[in-house]
Order: sequence, then C-alpha cells, then structure tokens
Amino acid sequence: MRLSLRPVARPALTVATLTTAAALACGVASVPAFASVPAFASVSAPAPVPAAVPAAVPASASAPLCAAPDAGDFPLRTRIHGGPTRYEAGGGFRTWSLDLTNTTTHTCRAIHPVIVLTDDARVLGTEHPQLEFYEGARPHPVALTRTDADELVGVLDHEGFPGFTVAPGRTLTVRLRLAVNSAARTPNDVVANAAVVQRRGDDGEWVGESDDYRFRIVDGEEGNGDAATEDRPLADELADTGPTVATYAITLLPLALLTVGALLSALSRRRYHRNHH
Repeated sequence: MRLSLRPVARPALTVATLTTAAALACGVASVPAFASVPAFASVSAPAPVPAAVPAAVPASASAPLCAAPDAGDFPLRTRIHGGPTRYEAGGGFRTWSLDLTNTTTHTCRAIHPVIVLTDDARVLGTEHPQLEFYEGARPHPVALTRTDADELVGVLDHEGFPGFTVAPGRTLTVRLRLAVNSAARTPNDVVANAAVVQRRGDDGEWVGESDDYRFRIVDGEEGNGDAATEDRPLADELADTGPTVATYAITLLPLALLTVGALLSALSRRRYHRNHH
C-alpha cells in the first residue's frame, strides 16, 4: 500500500495517522506505524495481506487521479460543520455534515473520507463512540480503529460501496451522526477531523483534509444545561419546513379562546335575563 502526500502547509494529521487512514480506506488489514517518516514524503509500506483478495481488479484501481489545479492545494476542499459542541455520555445521536468540494475540472471518484477522533485525555476507546454516515437516506456504521498515537480512525465505507463521487466544481455534503455511550469518561474534550483518501486499487491518495471540529463529552447533568441552545436549532429547522401542526395550533389558539369567551359571555347574559324576568 502506498500513500502519496501532497506538499501543503502544516497538516493537522500525522503521517502515521494518514498512513493508517489510507490503509483502512484501501481495505488493508493492518499497517505498521510511520511516526518517524518526514511529512510530505511518498510513503511506501510492505504490502500486508489484505483482509480479502478480490477476484477481479476493483473499479477504483482504474479511477483517474483526483489532481489539484495547484500542486500546493488539495483537490477536495473539505469542511466539517453543523455539529453540536457537546455530546452527552449515554445520550442519543447528534448529526453533523462533511462538505467535499471538488476544485478541479475533473470528476473525483472512489472518495473515502476517514474520520479521526483525538481526545485530550487519550482514554476514548473504540467502544465509546458510535459513528455512522449516510449514503442517501440510510445510515451505515463506521468501524473505528485505535492508532499508536491514541487516535480513533474510521473510514466511511461499507460492503459494495464504491466511494463517493464529486463532480467538477460541485460540493457533496455527507451527513454523519455520532453518539457516545455512558461508559465514556466525562468531561473530555475531543477533536474530530477528516482525512480524505481516494482509493486506487491497493494505493491511497491523500486528496483532502478538513478543519477541526471540537466538542466536549459531558455527563447527563452537565449536558442538560445546553437544552435551550439545542432547542433553538430545532426551532429553526421547524421554521424551514413551513407551517406545522404546532404553528396552526398557536395561530388558532387566540381565536379559540376568543370564541369560548364569547360563548361564556352569551350564556351569562342569558342566565341574567332569565333570572330577572
């Protein structure tokens, strides 16, 4: 397995992490550590035995290289956005998005983002987060692996998935969701980012890297303090969907109260007149 690294300024991820990410994206069972390899080198590793040997050459092997217009840039501009700043240990899924923008004039195929989670306490285990990504309307689980640098990495992939395709000049938004179980240590600050790999047979090309997405894992009591903050985005989403039952109920409530009030007033007047005549 070979991972080609492009000369871009100050990558947030280490070569060891990127090599592991590319190995996972290319379906390699394991990969040795490369923490001592200088950045922006062409990394080659002895080819480990793949988890499964395909009967034919995969389609991704012939995928054209997703080349950047400028040698100093990645071909895919990558951004994480829309995620909450806190996750409650033992709470439900929270969603966020990963934008992949193709800055080239060619279609980028066989694209596999690899999510990297790094926690300050270095105690976050593969059993704590539950990460899933959406291909269309269906979520797929992401298997997480722990690296020698105490990072959790997971490739967005599932059986039969050829990878994402991003048309030239277009942005593809990948939805993800994350939950953290109650066994996770709290509080604990976590940084998530994405190393984007183009799968090309047994090779991986590093074609994008996202910004940092920072959040904190909190216990239930601390997490409840953010309820009002989280309710506001929900209200915005409801507003975007147009009139709802709740909207109609709020709109009709004053009219209903007015009608009831008028009815009670009329009944009161009738009783008064009946009692005095």
